[in-house]
Amino acid sequence: MSAEPASGASEARITREARGHVLLIGFNRPAKKNAFDLVMWRELVTAFTELDRNPELRCGLVFAHGPAFTAGLDLANVAPAVATGEFPGTADAIDPFATHGARVSKPVVCAVHGLCLTLGIELMLACDIRVAAEGARFGQIEVKRGIFPFGGGCARWVTACGWGNAMRYLLTGDEFDAQEALRIGLVQEVVPPERLLPRALELAETVAAQAPLAVQATLRNARLANEGGAALAARELMPEILRLMASEDAVEGLRSFVERRAAKFTGR
Repeated sequence: MSAEPASGASEARITREARGHVLLIGFNRPAKKNAFDLVMWRELVTAFTELDRNPELRCGLVFAHGPAFTAGLDLANVAPAVATGEFPGTADAIDPFATHGARVSKPVVCAVHGLCLTLGIELMLACDIRVAAEGARFGQIEVKRGIFPFGGGCARWVTACGWGNAMRYLLTGDEFDAQEALRIGLVQEVVPPERLLPRALELAETVAAQAPLAVQATLRNARLANEGGAALAARELMPEILRLMASEDAVEGLRSFVERRAAKFTGR
């Protein structure tokens, strides 16, 4: 899959395009296999912050321009900032990896093609629905470089794929293909390359068509259970549902059911 940059955005490391209630966030450094330098990282933070804080946006879609998803970090550019503690620098903004700053409150779909290394897998794991193109290749290769995944990968690999599958790739740095990614639960679907962006957009638009407050509450409670345990999430069930029942969208949802029509949600 090779998507074209948005019009007028050829110099942007990260392209942003709103399609209805979906924000398309595109890696746009194809000459460097979309390796993340500090400029690209800051633009990704800006894009996720826009998704989180713009009330018209309900779902994000992360994809990549060019033949590769990402080769990971541009270590020559980023390493000095990591060594001095200046990276990732997400104060007062959304951290796309939700490890050193606030997490985006809205769901994100991730569409992966070509090469996807290190930081790319960690970003996938921080997203909520993941689709891969046939022919995609993955590698969590930090151990080959004398470091380890510091974007949340260690914990999220285990959560998504199980201990054995996680250690199989975290500790060896071996590459694997899209079918293996599907088998271990790293991705939810594998599609032909030409179907990658359309399929990911279908999923994002389906999510965006639901009641936004309900979607965010679902995401919030699932994350709470995943990170804090089922008991903690259970304590929030009644307070959360009472808040939702008082919303205009809950009234609209019931009315649309009775009237047998599609609901028109506003996020209020």
